[in-house]
Amino acid sequence: MGKLSVVDELALSPKHVEGLDLDAADDGYIIYQPEKDRVHFLNHTAVLILELCNGMNPVGAIADSIQEAFGLAEKPEALVRETVARFRDEGLLESE
Repeated sequence: MGKLSVVDELALSPKHVEGLDLDAADDGYIIYQPEKDRVHFLNHTAVLILELCNGMNPVGAIADSIQEAFGLAEKPEALVRETVARFRDEGLLESE
């Protein structure tokens, strides 16, 4: 996929891959990806973003949810876009 504009990125509705095991840890979450035998450590914000990546929420709406959940003054669009990109790079999201 080529480089998308910010508007196009915000309109995407990413979906996490099936079969991820999420377990709470002291300082976040441990995500086990059995298909690849990989373990990921996510903080509370990142795991919420991953859970909202259900194929039904555009990235812009995920940013709205994060803003509301944490009582932020501004919508964290850049943070959500960067996190989604990292999830995609790590194989936690389905291909577009």
